[in-house]
Amino acid sequence: MTTQATPPTTTASPTAHQLWTRARGLTLAFALLLAGAVTLAVLQSDARHGALDPRSADPSGSRAIAELLADHGVSTRVVTSLAEARTAARPDTTLLVAAPDLLTQPQQRELHSSIAHSGGRTLLVAPGSPSVDTLAPEVSADPANSRSSALSPDCTLPAARSAGTAETGGIRYTTHRPDADECYPSERLATLLRIPDTSGDGDTVVLGAPDILSNERLDKQGNASLALQLLGSRTHLVWYLPSLSDASATAPDDGKGFFDLLPSGWLWGTLQLFVAAALAALWRARRLGPLVPENLPVAIRASETVEGRARLYRKAAARDRASAALRSTTRTRLAPLLGVPVAQAHAPEALLPALSAHLHGDGQSLHSLLFGPPPGDDTALIALADQLDALEREVRRP
Repeated sequence: MTTQATPPTTTASPTAHQLWTRARGLTLAFALLLAGAVTLAVLQSDARHGALDPRSADPSGSRAIAELLADHGVSTRVVTSLAEARTAARPDTTLLVAAPDLLTQPQQRELHSSIAHSGGRTLLVAPGSPSVDTLAPEVSADPANSRSSALSPDCTLPAARSAGTAETGGIRYTTHRPDADECYPSERLATLLRIPDTSGDGDTVVLGAPDILSNERLDKQGNASLALQLLGSRTHLVWYLPSLSDASATAPDDGKGFFDLLPSGWLWGTLQLFVAAALAALWRARRLGPLVPENLPVAIRASETVEGRARLYRKAAARDRASAALRSTTRTRLAPLLGVPVAQAHAPEALLPALSAHLHGDGQSLHSLLFGPPPGDDTALIALADQLDALEREVRRP
């Protein structure tokens, strides 16, 4: 009785089909999430298109005020680079900075050095703490915004008194300059400030909200009148829209890295999340005690158990484990028949001599049959099972 030895094969590695079966649910969920995100991005991509752009007719654009200024003889020119904005700072020009907070610190310092003594007017639209301290050094932004959008002028500035109520409510500002015009107060803090230059006829206007410049709000309250008077005091208006494509925006910002730009609250929040996750993992792990064996509620026939395990072995192509189980069971049953202790049934030096003496057979073939390598395919596995059954019947034969 002989068997042909075949090289051992690795059968525990999952196939491509099995990997796909396991991952298809997660892959489908990720694909749906990605499709939803792309759809939302497409639908909302134009939500703020052309905001505060004098060329845009969108509700958030500013083309209407540019047309009104043109009717009053004021030319409007749009610039998107810091170099053009600095060049435009002249006595006969009003320089409007649409989004001061988008400027980096070096850009803010360069722009302020150009407008400080230009003799023209600079209008900063809703500058927050990141920019107002540099562009208007004597002005501070309050952390709390105005609760109301439409406010009364309550100041002596002619443009504000002529316009009346306007929608300037937004960021609130304070200043210690005694010659400053503090207009449209909200809870005693101004939402529009005019700071005159210490030398020359220029000034800086800080506006708390961009509403008076947008197309959809221009005809409300006294917005149009206030916007015309603030932007029409000079014959030229340069509308500066800061852009990330500006070469000056990519300059190093005092050597600050990504983590330096994150607020401290984010770092503490992330640390707290890690601590909470660790505590939750520890809590859940402590709830899992030792395994407790339980009796099955119903009796299961041994044949069903064997068939179920066989199907699992076949699905996983685990011929090595199946053949090992068949050989181990055969050796365990043969040992008592040959007078070998069950504890030594799996030791070739104890089992094979007794088996060879009983059958008067070839020890090499018996070793290959009971302790050989796993079969290479299902046909060889079936043949191995038949040979083991035949061996056991032969040993049991009187």
